[in-house]
Amino acid sequence: MVQFMVQLEVKVEGQWKPVIRYDCAHDISHRDRYNRKGDQTKEELNLPYGEALTLADEDIDDNWGIYTFEFLKGVYP
Repeated sequence: MVQFMVQLEVKVEGQWKPVIRYDCAHDISHRDRYNRKGDQTKEELNLPYGEALTLADEDIDDNWGIYTFEFLKGVYP
């Protein structure tokens, strides 16, 4: 695998906004979480790309409702 990106987005006031994104930009696997203002926090995963992709798919499948709720309610800074 050369690269990957998995992202959860929510439509807010007619515009799609990122909520959480897993990718390997800058040659490291990591997770970015966003708030409604667009601020993000980055967490390095230190996983091979294949394992990070599997984690991303499973995490978003299992937790999309929680991530969406936190994003819309402003729970996550």
